[in-house]
Amino acid sequence: MSRLRSVAGSTLLLVVACAPADAPVSLEALSPVPSRPINVVPAPQVVESADGGFRFSAATRVAVVPEFAAVTRQQLGMLRDATGYSLEVDPEQGRIAVRLDVGLPAEGYRLQISSGALQIDAADEAGVFYAFQTISQMLPRAEAGSSDFDGWSVPAGRIEDWPRFPYRGMHLDVGRHFFDVAFVKRYIDTMARFKFNQFHWHLTEDQGWRVEIDAYPRLTSVGAWRSETTVDKNVDPYIGDGVPHGGYYTKDEIREIVAYAAERFVTVIPEIEMPGHATAAIAAYPELGCTGAALEVSTNWGVHDTIFCPSEATFDFIEAVLAEVVELFPSEYIHIGADEVPKRQWRESELAQQIIQREGLADEDELQSWFIRRVEVMLAAHGRRLVGWDEILEGGLAPDATVMSWRGTEGGIAAAQQGHDVIMTPVEHADFDFYQGDPATEPLAMSWAGFGIDLATVYAFEPVPDVLTDDEAVHILGPQANVWTEYIKTADYVEYMAYPRAIALSEVAWSARGARDYDGFLARLRAIQPLLDELELNYRPLDH
Repeated sequence: MSRLRSVAGSTLLLVVACAPADAPVSLEALSPVPSRPINVVPAPQVVESADGGFRFSAATRVAVVPEFAAVTRQQLGMLRDATGYSLEVDPEQGRIAVRLDVGLPAEGYRLQISSGALQIDAADEAGVFYAFQTISQMLPRAEAGSSDFDGWSVPAGRIEDWPRFPYRGMHLDVGRHFFDVAFVKRYIDTMARFKFNQFHWHLTEDQGWRVEIDAYPRLTSVGAWRSETTVDKNVDPYIGDGVPHGGYYTKDEIREIVAYAAERFVTVIPEIEMPGHATAAIAAYPELGCTGAALEVSTNWGVHDTIFCPSEATFDFIEAVLAEVVELFPSEYIHIGADEVPKRQWRESELAQQIIQREGLADEDELQSWFIRRVEVMLAAHGRRLVGWDEILEGGLAPDATVMSWRGTEGGIAAAQQGHDVIMTPVEHADFDFYQGDPATEPLAMSWAGFGIDLATVYAFEPVPDVLTDDEAVHILGPQANVWTEYIKTADYVEYMAYPRAIALSEVAWSARGARDYDGFLARLRAIQPLLDELELNYRPLDH
C-alpha cells in the first residue's frame, strides 16, 4: 500500500454526534476490533490508519442531516444486506453520523472511524454515496460463522477523498449485440461501486438500432433486427451463423435505466451515430442514404460505405430523432459518433457535390464538418452539447464540440490546444474488446497485429499528456474505457472483458496522478477480490 499514507499505531480522536440513549451499545459493539489495513480501490487521496476499528451491532443507529437523508437511507440497504443489522435512522443520535461539510470538494467525502463512531462528511449527495462505496469495500469478506470471521467491522482511520477528474466513463456497445435492461442496470451498478459517473450508451450501429423513436417506427421494427451474424472473424469470406439477432429499448425502459443510473450518480450519455455507421437506419428508411437503394441491416463487421446523405430530408430526420432523444436523456452531452466515415458515396453523390460547391467547402471532410455544425445547432437549441469521436476534427471542429479522442491522444491534444473540452479514450489503453492475455488461451477478442491490452497497460494510462500547458490541460475532462461488442455476445463475456481492467481505469480516473503505484494497486485489488466474488462478477482472474 505504498500508494497510501499510513500512520502506524496512531490514535484518532473523533467527535461523536451523540451516543444512542434508547439503545445501549452491546458487548459485541464494545469488544476490540483487530487492526486491519485499509484496502480501497480506487485509492483515496489521503488515508491515515489507526489501531482497531468500528464494529457494527444490532444497536447501531445512524444520525443523518436532512440534506443527505435520501441517499443515506438508500445506501444503508447495502450495509443491512451485508451485516443483517437494521441500522435504523435516528435524526438526532447515532454511532454512525452523516454530516454536511460544504468545504469539501464536489463528489468528495471524509470518513473518520474509531471504535466509538463512524462519521461521514460530504458537500453533496454524490460524496455520501461514494463514502458508502468505500465503507462497503472495507467490510470483512470472510463468511459469517467461519473461524476467520470476527464480526462486521471496518478498520479505524481517516480517509479524505475526492476525484481527480469530473468525467469518469465506461461505454457499452449494444448495437453489435443487444443486452437486456437487467444487465444494463447491473453494468451501471458495478461502475458506480468503483466511482465511475458517466455511462456512454452506444445505441445505434450498422448492425442494429436500439432506441424507440415514435416519429420513425421502422427504426425499431426493421432497424433493430438482423437476419444473422458473421461467424467469429470470418468477414472475408463471409460465413453467417443463420441466427436472427436483435432487440431495442422502449422509451419506458430507457427512462427506467436513466432514473436507475441517476440514483447511483451516473449520467447516461446516449450515442446516436451519424453520418456513418448508419446502415440499420438506412435499411429502415432508404431515402436517408445517397443511393436510395434498398438494403438490409448489416450482418457483418467493419467500416461500411453506407452513410447518411446530407439532404434536407436527412436533417429533418436527425432533428426529429434528437428531439425525442433529449426528452429521454437529461445529460448535458449527446454523442453523435462521427467516426469511421468513408466518403465514397458523398464523392459520387450529385447532391453532396452541389452542397460542397454551394457552401464553398474544400472537400468531403469539410462537408462532414458542415454536417456536424448543423447538428450542433440542433442540440444547442435543446440546451445540450455535442460530443463526438476525434474524426470531428477533420474539416474543422464545430464551435462548442467536445472531442472524445480514441485514435491515440493526438486528437485530444489538438482539441485541447484549440480550447475544446476532451475525453481521453485512446484505443491502446482503453478499448476493452481487445485481448487481455495470450490469444491462445483467451476467448475470441479484437486484435490488430497481435496488439492487446492487459491490466498493467490500462493502469499505465495518463489522460493528461505532458505536452499540454496548464491552461490547456484543464480541458481534459477525464478518461473513458470502451466495450465494443462485435465478438462479445453475452453478459458474462462483457464482464470478463471489462473487469478487472475497469477497476484499473477507475484508479486512473479518480486517484492522484503522482501517487499511482501498480504493485500497490494489485495488492489492494487482491484484497477486494472477495467483494467481486460476492457480486458474482465474471471478472478475468488476475495473472499475478
